Amino acid sequence: MNLSTVRAPKKASENRKRVGRGMGSGMGKTSARGHKGQRSRSGSRMMRGFEGGQMPLHRRLPKRGFTNIFRVEYVVVNLERLVELGVSEITPEVLKKAHITKRKSDRIKVLGEGELKTAFTIQAHKFSKSAQEKITGAGGKFEVLA
Repeated sequence: MNLSTVRAPKKASENRKRVGRGMGSGMGKTSARGHKGQRSRSGSRMMRGFEGGQMPLHRRLPKRGFTNIFRVEYVVVNLERLVELGVSEITPEVLKKAHITKRKSDRIKVLGEGELKTAFTIQAHKFSKSAQEKITGAGGKFEVLA
């Protein structure tokens, strides 16, 4: 993209609707508001989602469950994915560089899917039982981060 290919967004050059400018404009007399009714009056304002007195959709639909505000989210990584990196010491910084996690501050949980043949030192916030067994079985170490 360069300056010669930049174009104005769609509808940027459209003129706004000019209402109440006589019969010839097509928007004269009632100024495109129809006849009578709540929306035709000046100063009329209704709440978002107002449906003319009918029970609004957001009140008709059932509410279920709740959101736990103390929930801790983990990025799940399998051992086979860590083997593909080809690094003997795996830290959150290494995972961020490999684009497995988005942020350095992401909390990481290692799962035991895959086989380990070499010893690894892995730093993560949580480890599954099978991951712990496979890491120590291959002669490696796992460090739980706070």
